[in-house]
Amino acid sequence: MSGILQDATDASLPIFKVERVQLQFSISSDFVAAQVANNVLVLALSTGRILRIDLDNPGDIDDIDLPKKPAEVGLIRRMFLDPSASHLIITTTLGENFYLHTQSRQPKALARLKGVSIESIAWNPSLPTASTREILVGASDGNLYEVYIEPSNEFYRSQDKYLKAVYKCREGPLTGLWVDVIPGRPDVRRIMVATSTRLLHFVGRIGRHGTEGSGSIFTKLFETEAPTLHDAPQGLRPAPSGMVVSPDSSEASPVEDVDAERIFAWLSSQGVFYGKLHTHTASNLGSNVFNESKLFPRSQIPAAESASGRKKPTQEPIADVALSQWHILCFIEGRIVAVQRLDGRIIYDQAVLEPGESALCLLADQKKNTFWLFTTREIYEIVVTDEDRNVWEVMLKGQQYDLASRYARSTAQKDAVAAASGDHLISKGQYLDAAGVYGKSSRSFEQVALTFIDHGEQDALRKYLLTKLGTYKKSSIMQRVMIASWLTELFMSKLNSLDDTITTKAQLTERANTADIKDELTVVRKEFRDFVVKYKSDLDRSTTYEIISSHGREQELLSYATAIDDYNYVLAYWVQRERWQESLNILRQQTDPAIFYKYSSVLMAHVATELVDVLMRHPDLNPRNLIPALLNYNKDNPIPLAQNQAIRYLNFCINQLHSTDAAIHNTLISIYASNPDPSESALLTYLSTQSLHSTPAYDADFAFRLCIQHARVQSAVHIYSFMGEYASAVALALKHDQIELAAHVADRPSSSSDQALRKKLWLAVARKVISQQGVGSIKTAIDFLKRCDLLRIEDLIPFFPDFVVIDDFKDEICAALESYSRSIAALDAEMDASASTAESVRNDIKALDRRYAIVEPGERCRVCELPLLSRQFFVFPSCQHGFHSDCLGRKVLEGSGLTVRGRIRELQASIGRGGRREKEARELDALVAQACILCGDLAIKLIEEPFVSNEDDNAEWAI
Repeated sequence: MSGILQDATDASLPIFKVERVQLQFSISSDFVAAQVANNVLVLALSTGRILRIDLDNPGDIDDIDLPKKPAEVGLIRRMFLDPSASHLIITTTLGENFYLHTQSRQPKALARLKGVSIESIAWNPSLPTASTREILVGASDGNLYEVYIEPSNEFYRSQDKYLKAVYKCREGPLTGLWVDVIPGRPDVRRIMVATSTRLLHFVGRIGRHGTEGSGSIFTKLFETEAPTLHDAPQGLRPAPSGMVVSPDSSEASPVEDVDAERIFAWLSSQGVFYGKLHTHTASNLGSNVFNESKLFPRSQIPAAESASGRKKPTQEPIADVALSQWHILCFIEGRIVAVQRLDGRIIYDQAVLEPGESALCLLADQKKNTFWLFTTREIYEIVVTDEDRNVWEVMLKGQQYDLASRYARSTAQKDAVAAASGDHLISKGQYLDAAGVYGKSSRSFEQVALTFIDHGEQDALRKYLLTKLGTYKKSSIMQRVMIASWLTELFMSKLNSLDDTITTKAQLTERANTADIKDELTVVRKEFRDFVVKYKSDLDRSTTYEIISSHGREQELLSYATAIDDYNYVLAYWVQRERWQESLNILRQQTDPAIFYKYSSVLMAHVATELVDVLMRHPDLNPRNLIPALLNYNKDNPIPLAQNQAIRYLNFCINQLHSTDAAIHNTLISIYASNPDPSESALLTYLSTQSLHSTPAYDADFAFRLCIQHARVQSAVHIYSFMGEYASAVALALKHDQIELAAHVADRPSSSSDQALRKKLWLAVARKVISQQGVGSIKTAIDFLKRCDLLRIEDLIPFFPDFVVIDDFKDEICAALESYSRSIAALDAEMDASASTAESVRNDIKALDRRYAIVEPGERCRVCELPLLSRQFFVFPSCQHGFHSDCLGRKVLEGSGLTVRGRIRELQASIGRGGRREKEARELDALVAQACILCGDLAIKLIEEPFVSNEDDNAEWAI
């Protein structure tokens, strides 16, 4: 096919273009009928052949013959193809009718329709189906039949299940039929019947009888409903007649189809009568359809010119008609004329055929939106390109601005529609609507703004500025900032005006009331909040604050500050008004640590518990920066430790966040120490916990000074003890008469090396105890000091007064003397035992000189296995093992440590040089013969060596 669309968006291409189709096959006879649907083309030849061509695959052609020759049944006169190309009905000049299904190549005769000259068919709206279901057939004698055709492969079975005449039109042949379903009412049908002079519109309920195909469904409708009529006067001479309906909406349409109702066109001698097929269910549906329809008269089509260039004196009627989405295609006098159905303009007039040539038909493919012209020898395709390109202009001229805007494609088109629509709305006083339209146009900004200002339409001006602001690019920074600032001023003025109106109840119209104004105030406030949220990046912060503040709009100030995340301003606002709950609500939403640090002092002073709850949810904060707030809170709130929120937060940092910051720990110690509560339990608990660590997190010197400053003696003593300064700890405890505490510290040194220190500490405690007890209570002091086992009565005597009565500690002195006596006796016994041991040693030494060993003549060295007496040797009397001197020396060298080995070699070298041989020889013998190498320590060390060495033959150990 040559009718291939190019770029449908190219405005330079004509909307309509007629192209001759180059057939890929040769034909031997003329075309007598044609049909096209769903991209399937059916051609009937004068020989009785039927060619069925799939345009998607034009090389695949079905060549079909009628069951009988043309001489028997006549020539093919008309063909009717349903929109899905599933069902084809063929009628001949002799009244024979045949049916051909899309999956068959054998036409079947329709016996019940024999003799009926078919002029038109209304297909069932529910197609495609296997059968035709109920269809209406219009005959040339004015009869209207209902037929149900079901394809069958049985030879004797009729294809048409039933045939029933349902209506009779006396005006002549039924040249056009249409049936559709009213949306939402599946049992209601609309039927349009066309003759050459009358158009009939039926609407009614169909009747069902049993199963599908068992009986007529349209009989009830025609019997009970009267048609709505539209007549056309009879022409002076016969003229072609027919009725067509617009095709399905184009899938490639760039704009969503806003007019889903189909268009009908009725061709009569007067011209083309066309209109919308409304689908509402009003009782006067037919009247509405006809009343809103238009007639395009034949006279508006220019007359054709003769070969000499003169216009023909008589006008030929329109031969055929077809509908596209927006145009009426007429075939007249060999020309294709396209008429814009919205305004009746002729936009295309092209001669296609030569003078004297005639056409078979002008057809439209309802599914594929393609258009075709057939002659007896040629096929033409009417190619449609971007058909709705000028629809917007027609809509604009008809003041249908919404539709014009939808069909406008380019920026210039949309701008022209917006400007014209705005002017129209201004002329009608609809300023708010005009503002929204002007905002999308390129109309001069100053002109539009002054128009609204001159008419005092501040609301319209605000709407215009909002719309205009949305059209500027982000790069237009200056324009966006200026418009946004102007809008802020307009919002503030409007809000103040509404507040004044509510307060004074002035300037109200008769129907207005305070409630309406309050509702409007709420709406405008919401608009402002939405505005600042959407365009906050276009608002200069200082300028906006200044504008809103100049109008005294505190609530709007907060809305703006919140929108731009200026929480410093919002918090400062609520804090200044001592609205603590609102302040906390804002603080809970924050993630910037600086805001917490800034407002922690004032909030700790008033809502400490709630603030600490918030702080504990933010482990990312640096507690060091909150210390000033905590100290101020502790200073101004002398409350019990259990209720102190500063302590609560610091403990959270230490125990939960595991903070090791010395500043945090020192602050906690400071609060504990400075609290008026005399109890030191909380501070001691903290210090004890820190003692479990090798290095405490707090500054010990700082903590000690605080404890001394606030008289926290137990805590100070604990710190001294932890530092190992036991003497200082005991001295401090005794200074404050804390004797039990001092005794507890004195017992802290527990190792054996610290016993002297422990005794020293207890002596200090003893001095204090004895000095406090007095002369009459020496017995009590002695009993107290018995808790330390290191103290003796003689250690304590120097601490007693000079004139103390000995009777008070006589028993202790006697016990001490008895202990000394027992110690002296024990020492005497030890001395006697030592003397006895010394005597035994002396006797053993004398016995050593008389030791001997018997060496047998065949005794061998336990190392080299050679006779022992062959050279100098050593014998160990205790075990009777003998070794050559050199063999024993070599083994000792191998098994000894580096020190012994080095000494042996030194002695050997010295003896070899001729040194003091006797002394060095004795020392060498002592080292070598210190112990038997088979029985002593050297033998034990050999346990770690393997049985098989590298020098041994492994085969000897094989089993």
